[in-house]
Formats: sequence, structure tokens, C-alpha cells
Amino acid sequence: MNTFKRTVIGMAIAAAVSLGTAHAQVSDGIIKIGVLTDMSSLYTDLAGAGSVVAAKLAVEDSGIEKRGYKVEIVSADHQNKADVGSNIARQWYDVDKVDVIVDVPNSGVALAVNQITRDKGKAFLAVGPGSSDLTGKACSPNTVHWAYDTWMLANGTGTAITKQGGDTWFFISADYAFGAALERDTTAAVLRNGGKVVGGVKVPLNTQDFSSFLLQAQSSKAKIIGLANAGGDTTNSIKQAAEFGIVKGGQKLAGLLVFLTDIHALGLPTAQGLTFTETFYWDQNDQSRAFAKRFSALDKGIYPTMVHAGVYSSVLHYLKAVEALKSDDGTKVVTKMKEMATDDPLFGKGSIRVDGRKIHPAYLVQVKTPAESKYPWDYYKIVATIPGDQAFRPLADGGCSLVK
Repeated sequence: MNTFKRTVIGMAIAAAVSLGTAHAQVSDGIIKIGVLTDMSSLYTDLAGAGSVVAAKLAVEDSGIEKRGYKVEIVSADHQNKADVGSNIARQWYDVDKVDVIVDVPNSGVALAVNQITRDKGKAFLAVGPGSSDLTGKACSPNTVHWAYDTWMLANGTGTAITKQGGDTWFFISADYAFGAALERDTTAAVLRNGGKVVGGVKVPLNTQDFSSFLLQAQSSKAKIIGLANAGGDTTNSIKQAAEFGIVKGGQKLAGLLVFLTDIHALGLPTAQGLTFTETFYWDQNDQSRAFAKRFSALDKGIYPTMVHAGVYSSVLHYLKAVEALKSDDGTKVVTKMKEMATDDPLFGKGSIRVDGRKIHPAYLVQVKTPAESKYPWDYYKIVATIPGDQAFRPLADGGCSLVK
């Protein structure tokens, strides 16, 4: 055997040994991602099967499997019940060897998963839940909160509407952790900008009939009726408010968390003029449009929401951290994610703070009129851009124990 051949063979063996050593630190030799989401209820279109699609696209685009890593994706429906979500999380971590849980569009479920993930030393990419407590009093070294949160929504929508003269508010809030956090954070924004809250009502999750709650809001005479709900609850309350003639009577609705799929369900004649805050819109640039085209082909023609975009973005960054660390140890990977700058096609450049808050711009958007919309899912016009350092709660104000 000549010297050249011996050198080539030696290099190949060294590379194989090196790859084997790197992958040996990945538990079971597999990076296992669990998408825990709402597959059957009011958040299914804004997250649901689309979140699984987004995770798969992130794995594909990361190229990690071409470099010898094995990645597996599992999914489950938490049914918007904290006990169901908790049982799935424990089963995944203890028995199925899931390394990271992603999405979880329900703050009650997410807060439970947040604690279990910390106890098990795994990783949680919270994309769907809104409660800002995930980076506040409930912050964890094992959790990253990705796309949006209630403080951001309140700071964007609540501040803008109050400054525009909407200075008296009545809240219709979902009666669980998310609704409470969104009402709390929006109330603070309203008061900070010289407004006042004249009343509010709590509504059970997945309510079909909002008539009694809307009548209370109507009789309050508040200029703004703040909808601290999401998904099917938002679309039902807006549709029924139109039937009651609330907007025609001079009051305005503030959708504090509205998704692209909600506007699609409502239709532009009903939704036109709504103002709210988003962190992603599919029609922003060539990269987001290309992603939307691929995504919609795999998710029943649905265009991606900021949750879908957040799942894609967070999984992409998680895999970069695993590869850089050569390990899928949850606590270490989240630490590595915070050390690395974020950069992806959908959110651009950003960062992750010590409290786990992912930082990127937010956008105040307004829903187009039917005449302004030129093609399918052409629903938004961006009114203002809120820089990342202003969009999210200041680090010192959250009460997170990780902040020194």
C-alpha cells in the first residue's frame, strides 16, 4: 500500500472515530423532538399539525441529518388540559427518551411542562403559549420562550390603541393562565398611557356563546373591548360582536392576540380594520414567502402563523446548538442557545436573554379591506415596527430568578 492510500484511509478512520465520538454524546444516538400541541380544538389551525410540519421543515433545512445525526419527531394532542399535557411530557421524557418539547399552545399546560422539563433536565421551546410568566416568576434554565408573549402583545396593541384615544377598556378574558396574564399586562400598558379599565369578565375556554359577556361589555360604555383570548374564542367573540352591532354602536374591539388563521376564518368583511401585534407575517419578504409556499403545500393550504414560524425558527436554533455542543443534554443545550446569536430566514437576526426570552422585532398590523387584498391570504398591512429591545419586557422587570 502506497503512502497516499495509507494517508487517505487514516483520514477516513479518524473522521469516522471523530463523528462517532460526537454522536456518542447524543442520548440513544437520536435527537428526539416532541411537538406537544392542540390537534383537535380551538388552537388547531394556528398551531396543531402545522407545528409538526414546521418542525420537520426545520430539521430538513438544518442539514443535520446529512452530517450523520439522526433526528426523530413525535407529536401529541394535549387537549388544552394541564394534566393531559403533564402526563404526555413525563411519558416522553422518562420512557420515550424525548430530548426537547416544542410548541404547547396553552399557557396552563405550558407552565406545567415548564416545571417538568426543569425537573428532568430536558429542554422546552415554548412557542404557542403566551404567558409572560414563562420568562418572569416561572422562568427556567431549561426553557426558551420564542415567538411572542402577553407583555409584548400588551405593549404593542394596548399602548397603540390607548394613545390613539381608546382610553377606557373592558376586558373579555379567557379564564385560565393566558387570559389572566394578557389582561394583567394590557391593564398595566393602558394605565401607563393614561387610560383606565372600567370592568371585565372571565370566560371559560372554548366558549361558543359570548352573548351575555358581550352585553356586559356593551353596557360598560367602554370605548375599547379588549379580547384577552385566542383562536376559536377570538373568532367567535368577534363574529358575535358584529351580530350585536357593537362596533356600529361606536365601541371598538381590540384583538389582543390574533393570528393569520383567525382572519382567514373571520373573512375580511368582518375582520377589516382590526389592529393587533404580530412577530411574523408570511408576506414580508422573499424568504418568508418561499417558506409559506412550502409550508402551505404540507398543511392543507393553511399559511403559516407566527406560532408555525416560531416552531421552525426555534427548532432550527436548537439543532445548531446541539451540533455545536455535540450533545443533547437539555440544560446545556439551552445554555448554548443563549450563547449563540439567532439567525434564520423568518425572524432574521436576534438573541436569547438569560431569562429565556427570544428577542426579535414585533409589528403593529392592520387588517386590509377586501378591496386592498390582491391575492389569497393577503390580509395584513404593517403599520409600525417595534424594535426587539422595545417589544419585550425589560429584563429587570420580570422577576426572573436567573437574572442577577
